[in-house]
Amino acid sequence: MQTDEKSPESLAEIKLLVPESLAVAWQRCSWVLVDETGKDRKKIMEEMVYDFLVKHGC
Repeated sequence: MQTDEKSPESLAEIKLLVPESLAVAWQRCSWVLVDETGKDRKKIMEEMVYDFLVKHGC
């Protein structure tokens, strides 16, 4: 999985409808990972989605 972080045109926005508690948990988790790893938030979000897809065999 390689993405060019400097090319915003290579990114696409997805919209998920989930209960507010899950949305808050997602935001909190992504910021914790940013703080722990020092990675860019967009990279963290990409990794979270990628991990989910791999886990479910997509």
